[in-house]
Amino acid sequence: MTALADGAAPLLQVRGLKMHFPVTEGMIARRHIGDVKAVDGVDFTIRRGETLGLVGESGCGKTTMGRCILRLEKPTAGEILYDGVDIAKLGRRELVALRRRIQVIFQDPYSSLNPRQKVGSIIEEPMRVHGVEPDRARRAARARELLSVCGLNPNFADRYPHEMSGGQRQRVGIARALALNPEFIVCDEAVSALDVSIQAQIINLLEDLRDKFNLTYLFIAHDLSVVRHLCQRVAVMYLGRVVELAACDELFDNPLHPYTRALLAAVPVPDPTVEATRTFQPVVGEVPSPMNPPPGCVFHPRCPIAVAECRRTRPELRELRPAHWVACSVVQ
Repeated sequence: MTALADGAAPLLQVRGLKMHFPVTEGMIARRHIGDVKAVDGVDFTIRRGETLGLVGESGCGKTTMGRCILRLEKPTAGEILYDGVDIAKLGRRELVALRRRIQVIFQDPYSSLNPRQKVGSIIEEPMRVHGVEPDRARRAARARELLSVCGLNPNFADRYPHEMSGGQRQRVGIARALALNPEFIVCDEAVSALDVSIQAQIINLLEDLRDKFNLTYLFIAHDLSVVRHLCQRVAVMYLGRVVELAACDELFDNPLHPYTRALLAAVPVPDPTVEATRTFQPVVGEVPSPMNPPPGCVFHPRCPIAVAECRRTRPELRELRPAHWVACSVVQ
């Protein structure tokens, strides 16, 4: 894992970010009956050249967070400072210039590529739309170069997506993301739809590209082993809020929040002998509805160490260890 230089400048700062989706009822007279609080007050920073892993179970708000940073969703409240500019307040025209600097790798390589376009055309399209390379021959040459960089035969530019495997398609998606020479890439479950053997290849490719082009990643995932290999810091989300944030090795070796401990304990051990003898206590209860989250700490209905204070007060992130932040009023 690449070490992050001390004092690296922050590229992205998220402050108090909220994304609430209104819920209405009625066919004619629409009536607002509540909000789904997909992201509900999140703070974190990503430094230039860093990879931050964002983990948590399905429905905790990871993808919504990524969509807000990409400005595919306009946040309800809060700030998203990209290189000092609050992109949450930018208009459509200002966002066009921003999109050259921020790109995305989607989860599903089968639905993220246009089946009617050849691979070369798919990679060339961002360059054509943004006017990066007006010459058609140079665009085609650049597309073939990017295919080679991503480990594919340049002649794949003449293929259609359906003629390629899932891993090859995801490499095309990565090549498309690199077409505009971005600084920051949101990887939204970029390997979860792939076979395990292919996952390792894509993770190694992302690591090589990060070092070669000085990229910064927000890596959204639920596979903790993948996160540990690629990321330098990890943020754990639960029900729209970050409950723990620390350096990768520190979080895996010394988890402090009860939810993080439960997540790590749920990871199966490859050795069947060890797996058969270890004790695992699953988290009790179900995840509360994001439309009606519990008061105080959102994890308290399922937390084994919850006290009365947890039901009344929402804990803020506290630095309990150097660079190790935890949103829990009980853990010391």
